[in-house]
Amino acid sequence: MHATTIKVDTELKSSLDNLKLHPRESYNDVIARLLNMAYDDEPLSDSTLERIEEALKDLQSGKYYTQEEIEAELGLS
Repeated sequence: MHATTIKVDTELKSSLDNLKLHPRESYNDVIARLLNMAYDDEPLSDSTLERIEEALKDLQSGKYYTQEEIEAELGLS
């Protein structure tokens, strides 16, 4: 394995420390785990893509409710 030094600010290092599964886990393992979580190898189904397109059309045409409207409807505001 080839090693490279990178600079990260103190806050980011602290966040990486908090993501360790155990104290001796390497930063390499933490970053690799995060990268694996960031990518989804399974493509979206045609059905899902159609629902996304429909939702975008609804948004563009103004067919949506704000959070405040929903809370008022449910009596939460």
